[in-house]
Amino acid sequence: MPTLSPLVRSFVGHFGEMGSRWGINRTVGQIYALIFVSPKPLNADEIAEALEFSRSNVSMGLKELQAWRLVKLRHLSGDRREYFDAPTDAWEIFRTLAEERRRREIEPTLSMLRNALLEQPTTDEDRIAQQRMKGMHDLIELMTTWFDDVQRLDQRTLAQLMKMGAKVQRLLEFTGKGKAQP
Repeated sequence: MPTLSPLVRSFVGHFGEMGSRWGINRTVGQIYALIFVSPKPLNADEIAEALEFSRSNVSMGLKELQAWRLVKLRHLSGDRREYFDAPTDAWEIFRTLAEERRRREIEPTLSMLRNALLEQPTTDEDRIAQQRMKGMHDLIELMTTWFDDVQRLDQRTLAQLMKMGAKVQRLLEFTGKGKAQP
C-alpha cells in the first residue's frame, strides 16, 4: 500500500479524532476512514501498514466495524486473505449508523423506562421521578416513531424533507399549529 496522500491522511486523522467523540476509539475511526476512501478493498496487513498500527489492533478494529455493519468482508479470487470495503453511499452509512445507535442505545433505554413506569411508586420522590421518566419515555417514543417513518422514506424524499428545514416551522406557525422556541 503506498504512503497516504496528505488529503487522505488529513481525512483519516480527523475521523480518528471524531470517532472518540462518537463513542468509538480513535483507531477504529481511522481504520474506517481509510477503508471508506480506498478505491479498492483492503486487507488487514495493508491497513496496518498504511496506518502504522499493529496487526492485532487492526483485527480488533475490523471486528468492531463489522459489528456496526460499517464494513463488509470480501474475498478476492485467487487470494486467501480477507478484504474489507465500506459502503460509499453517505445515505446508506447514515441509515446504518442511526439503526445501530437505536439498537444499542435507544431501545435499552426505552426498555428500562417501560419497566420503571410499571413500578408502583411508594414515595412522593418516586412519584416525581416516575413523572419525569414518563416525559422522557414519551419523547423517546415519539422520536422513535418519527425515526421509523423517516427510515421508510426513499433517499430523494428524505433529502427534500431535510432541505425544507425552517420552512416547515414557518408553515406550522402560519397555520397556528406551531410556535417557535424563545
